[in-house]
Amino acid sequence: MRKIVVVGASGFVGSAVCKAVSERGHSVQQVRAPRLKHRSDTIPITELAAIQAAVAGSFALVNCAGVPDASGGDLSQLIPANATLPRLLAEVASTAGVRFIHVSSAAVQGRVPILDARTDTSPFSPYSHSKADGERAALSYPETIVYRPPGVHGADREVTKRLIKFAKSRLASVAKPGSANTAQALLDNVADAIAFLATTDASPPSIVSHPSEGLTVQSLLEDLGGKSPLRLPRWFARTIVGCAFHLACVRPGFAGIARRLEILWFGQEQAPSWLTAAGWTPPIARMGWREVAEIYRTQDKLENR
Repeated sequence: MRKIVVVGASGFVGSAVCKAVSERGHSVQQVRAPRLKHRSDTIPITELAAIQAAVAGSFALVNCAGVPDASGGDLSQLIPANATLPRLLAEVASTAGVRFIHVSSAAVQGRVPILDARTDTSPFSPYSHSKADGERAALSYPETIVYRPPGVHGADREVTKRLIKFAKSRLASVAKPGSANTAQALLDNVADAIAFLATTDASPPSIVSHPSEGLTVQSLLEDLGGKSPLRLPRWFARTIVGCAFHLACVRPGFAGIARRLEILWFGQEQAPSWLTAAGWTPPIARMGWREVAEIYRTQDKLENR
């Protein structure tokens, strides 16, 4: 049994990681994420001492903290949480000589045709810029392993709820033919992948991408909405997406929304992942997406009584 320290353990991903680590038979120590306000901030002495004490004797430190708002446009809020904190935690892990798992995002690669584990990034929004900065800062320490999940979904997440509403609506649509891979992942699969990286005897590479979960842009909406979406002419869908990105030039925070629409309609390929080569498999299969939609529908009925 290994001791794994999780920073940001009360968050959407962090709480799921704690559960996944425990289910793998290891112990978890939860640590509250320090709240930094400026790029140049350091972790307050009392909080730093608590983190150092928690890390002592552990096998890995996992950073699940950060501002997850992909449509956020305020770098003054994004940078401290998504770039400064990872660097400071990587330094703590390096000093203690333990493995550091930094949970980043596939958004750092932007609009590339295929998501992979290359070090170069192509951020397109304030959020993706902050996450890319966090990767570079953390990777300056040799003990760091950056994990890049794609869009992470669960029944309680607002972006998932909005996606389910879209999938059920008359507007549900994809770009023809609808067979493109979509880079989306279920929360439990992401959490288990992180738990695997934090506890495996193998030596993961410095950057690990999440593998495809086998969904297409059409099958995702079918699973969540219970019906087939419209298939739009590609030229029409590309024109709408282009207009959305032009709007983002005026309102930077809109870039995240434009990118979500592009992924929703056109998808994005995913290269083979080290996780698959190392023997990891997602614990939740495609049926999990339908279960997420059913949980949402049940909750929605209860709330609207």
